[in-house]
Amino acid sequence: MFFRLQIAIVFLMLGLTLALYGSMAPSANAQDDAVVVDDFQDDEEGTYPNQWVFVASNQEVLDIETQMSENEWARVQRNNGRAYLRTFTENEALRISLLNGEQFDWALDEHPWFEWKWRIRSYPEGAAENDRRRNDTAAAMYVTFGSDWLGRPRSIKYTFSSSLPVGTTDQQGPLRVMVIDSANEPGLGRWKTMRRNIRSDYRQLFGEDPPNDPVSITIWNDSDTISGQTSEADFDAIRLIPPL
Repeated sequence: MFFRLQIAIVFLMLGLTLALYGSMAPSANAQDDAVVVDDFQDDEEGTYPNQWVFVASNQEVLDIETQMSENEWARVQRNNGRAYLRTFTENEALRISLLNGEQFDWALDEHPWFEWKWRIRSYPEGAAENDRRRNDTAAAMYVTFGSDWLGRPRSIKYTFSSSLPVGTTDQQGPLRVMVIDSANEPGLGRWKTMRRNIRSDYRQLFGEDPPNDPVSITIWNDSDTISGQTSEADFDAIRLIPPL
């Protein structure tokens, strides 16, 4: 009798676990209705990614090729037919963006989930996103929602951290930083899928509901704060997912 009770408890706990964590995985319908923002499959190897742009501090939109150098670049790579974007910086900061309503269309009521893959190849040793003297990161994804009254971008920065634990958050003016991967986590150097509920994160970080239409998505890589550092990271399969 006691053995049967133990079995029943095990299956009950298993059911609760599946109910809790299963809700975090996209359903078949959600996967079918996902919007591919970019998987770089249409780009030639060794080229800069099509459509991505550089948005200057004065909001001028520039060709990313004008911003690239041997110490700061983002080029499409291919391996066994799979395309992806490799980013690299050496004592530089790199950012490239896609603009909502121009290069893609995104409404949070239809696609509240944001998903992408990244692979961290090298990162600035000792960097920490909550310390301006060490604020470097091998990889980050920004979702921008507009500007504050001073014209500064109002954004969430989803970041890989060289030292901070996952779950760390920080406020830097209108920017909110959220550590979602770090050098302390298993799987460093392998592809990982990142998936965030933008509405939930915005409410947590800003204390209110987000605008329904984000302004842009930005890929970030920088190593310009700590002298003599480099960062290298790959990005792929950037998607928008409907309610799960």
